[in-house]
Amino acid sequence: MSGTRAYVVRVAEDPADLEACFAVRKEVFVGEQGVPEDLEYDAYDAGAVHVLAVREDGVPLGTGRLLHGEAAAARTGGDPSVGSLGRLAVTREARGLGVGVALVRAIEEAAHARGLTAVDLHAQTRALGFYERLGYEAYGPEDMEAGIPHRSMRRCL
Repeated sequence: MSGTRAYVVRVAEDPADLEACFAVRKEVFVGEQGVPEDLEYDAYDAGAVHVLAVREDGVPLGTGRLLHGEAAAARTGGDPSVGSLGRLAVTREARGLGVGVALVRAIEEAAHARGLTAVDLHAQTRALGFYERLGYEAYGPEDMEAGIPHRSMRRCL
């Protein structure tokens, strides 16, 4: 987390950080993309590692989460050494500033710190190029999630 940029990325540690994460997700997924709110928030949120990007003045810019252990197993083919990156969201005002890349790398760091060897994700197909530039490889067929086409992707750490 360099001091040369106008934001920091950190693991969400307290209730205020989690509220900020959920507010960004609501703005991006529910507000912009029309994902039903009851699909956006799930039981996995409680045990996930959430990361948060905040502007120097405290305004939240982006978020993402890492599922690991049993919570990730259904999304990663049952392999306990693979984590699941999800709910990556960057506010409209912060797009193009590198926030998404910083969030992905922070999630990968959290996965590595937990002894995971790879990270899977379920990317919206329009975001495949973003994740490919970060070293993720698509696998499996395209499918629909919340009415949006997605592909599974993986990156070994």
